[in-house]
Amino acid sequence: MIRDLSATLEAVLTQPGLPTELAGAQIAFDRPTEPFNPPQTTVDLFLYDVRENVELRDNEPIRRHTSIGRVTISPPPLRVACSYLVTAWPVGGPDLALQEHRLLSQVLQLLSRFPTIPASFLVGGLVNQEPPLPMVTAQTDALKNPAEFWTAIGNRLRASLSLTVTVSMPALDPVETGVVSTMLTTYDVAGARELRVEIGGRVVDLAAKPIADALVDVVNAGLRTRTDADGHYRFDSIPAGPVSVRVVAVGFQPKTQVVIVPGRSEDYEITLTPL
Repeated sequence: MIRDLSATLEAVLTQPGLPTELAGAQIAFDRPTEPFNPPQTTVDLFLYDVRENVELRDNEPIRRHTSIGRVTISPPPLRVACSYLVTAWPVGGPDLALQEHRLLSQVLQLLSRFPTIPASFLVGGLVNQEPPLPMVTAQTDALKNPAEFWTAIGNRLRASLSLTVTVSMPALDPVETGVVSTMLTTYDVAGARELRVEIGGRVVDLAAKPIADALVDVVNAGLRTRTDADGHYRFDSIPAGPVSVRVVAVGFQPKTQVVIVPGRSEDYEITLTPL
């Protein structure tokens, strides 16, 4: 994952249309210890810190429907902040210090354009990663004491800027299980106990493809809803016991199905036949 991030940053810094100096520089990820003498003009990104971003920590699992009555549950990923020290190392020509400053300016201007890394640059395990990868450039508290940092890696103080990107790293493997289709809630009202049942199901065609915007009625409870884009429907509170669920959708034969509440996931799956 971290290697993919470095390759992604290299793609950002080598994209077409860059200023001449930056376009001609090689991108390296070396530790800039003494002596560090690249053979050609180089922009170096040294990964110096990797830690969890606790402010972005999320305890809510990620659910994705995979098939009828099945769902993949993934534990929330770790949000890992990877921090790079970016330095410029010009080679040849006059005024090396000014060349260094110009390179750093071009890198700063380029990276500051992206609050998150555009999807077109992502490689490997970062492709299609959600949420998008936030990128913070030149933050003020990245290195609290730059002089101590450069002494620690065995080199002299040098102009630099920080770059921090937060990636999502899976902590545990996803688990496939049945869709949660029933939730029971018991209330005590004036000494009497009242049971409410929430159910969820899906409407599909004979090829198991979801049917969106189907009208779903619980006939003997006077309840009505419509399916979403994935064919799912839900009722927040219906009576326990046998209920008649009627489904009507454009291009399909209406169907009434008796289901027992509470029941299993497959009890709430309704298949319609085309007209």
